[in-house]
Amino acid sequence: MPDEPRVVYDLRGLKCPLPVLKTRKRMETIAPGRLIEVETTDPLAVIDIPHFCNEDGHRLEQAASTAGGHRFLIRKKT
Repeated sequence: MPDEPRVVYDLRGLKCPLPVLKTRKRMETIAPGRLIEVETTDPLAVIDIPHFCNEDGHRLEQAASTAGGHRFLIRKKT
């Protein structure tokens, strides 16, 4: 997985609910099974992004804290 290509989506600086809304919209443009890496500074993203993945059937591969925010690695449902 580390070398697997991924779409990087920088949503730093956006507040709830924009990170989830923009991620959902972006997911429509990528192929099933692809990875998207979402970066955000919204503190509520640690709740919202996993919930979004669960609701929409995507798999949250990784969630990690970064300097000033979080990074989520999501695999689009197939």
